[in-house]
Amino acid sequence: MNPRRLRTLVRREVQATLRDPFTVTILVTVPIAALLLFGFVLATDVDHLTLGLYDGAQSTASRRLVADLSASGTFDVVTYASSAAIGSALVSGAISVGVVIPADFDDDVRRPPGAGPPTVQVLYDGGEAPLAGNAEAFLQGIAGATGTALVGDLSPPRRTTAPGATGPGNVGGISVVTRALFNPTLDGVPFMVAGTYGFVLTFLTTLITAVSIVNEKLSGTFEQLQVTPATSTEVVLGKILPLGAVFALDVVLMMLIAGFLLGVWPSGSVPFFLTVSSFYVLISLALGLIFSATSNTPAEAVQKTVLFSIPLNFLGGFVFPVRNMPFIFREISRLLPATHYISLSRAIYMRAAGPITLLPELALIAAFGVVLMVLAVRTVARRA
Repeated sequence: MNPRRLRTLVRREVQATLRDPFTVTILVTVPIAALLLFGFVLATDVDHLTLGLYDGAQSTASRRLVADLSASGTFDVVTYASSAAIGSALVSGAISVGVVIPADFDDDVRRPPGAGPPTVQVLYDGGEAPLAGNAEAFLQGIAGATGTALVGDLSPPRRTTAPGATGPGNVGGISVVTRALFNPTLDGVPFMVAGTYGFVLTFLTTLITAVSIVNEKLSGTFEQLQVTPATSTEVVLGKILPLGAVFALDVVLMMLIAGFLLGVWPSGSVPFFLTVSSFYVLISLALGLIFSATSNTPAEAVQKTVLFSIPLNFLGGFVFPVRNMPFIFREISRLLPATHYISLSRAIYMRAAGPITLLPELALIAAFGVVLMVLAVRTVARRA
């Protein structure tokens, strides 16, 4: 090995890298952005989680518990008119946790020692397994602190173990009885399986499509398309429809493998899930065409895809629910189509939600599809 030749080659490579602003930007910003993004977004602490509350007692003791829940900063409390309304909110995904305070809560607090502690019921979405355990632990802690204060203020000390309690335990004078909906065992596999569709259909479809126009430009076949009577819309559809059919078949295969090998099947309508997934495939393919049409080389197209798709999946809730992210990241995530598709996928897979319940998410997915298709057609037309 000749050191002089090696120094020359190293210097040449450094100069070539520094001459490419896009590559330099990626090399510097991606590690920093990943550290900050994952540090904030993938935090496991429960912070300002939306909690549905039904206070059937409307008493001094129940209001004390409600005030402590609100003041903790752990939960954003939303009141509901009945326990049935909390169940509906959990089904729609509006909340992750529900607390039901029974009508006789105040009387239970004032009962003599040995009569058993007062009880509140906690309902949570077991489909969001990463959040469920933490949310339950925080509720236990708050109920324990409040219960100790209430028991000390309103009645003599009592034992803290209630016969027949079905929850994890009775804390500080209040029995917290928990019930997980949709995924009673808190199995994390269904959560990840439903989210994997979003990861695959966002990253792989965009990556495959991103290099298509660039490669055709380099090979000269794109110029041949320009001299045909085909319009930009026809060119875009001609490129994405065949790939869309292939990836729609991939969705079917993934669903069958998840069902037979992992034991995870959609709880909701299979045709509905396949229809939503197929439409989302077209959205991702259109995004890939935009990257391709705005890139000069295949490497640049791939870099753009990776730079965009990986943060998009994490912000979209693939690994951790969006509702537990800091406020600014939650708002950014609403602007990403992956967020709404992953939400739809998990709602259909785990909560058996139907089109009526998911109408707002479906409308947003449709809007993203229209916008990205129009952008793809215009971008391809400008590069023609």
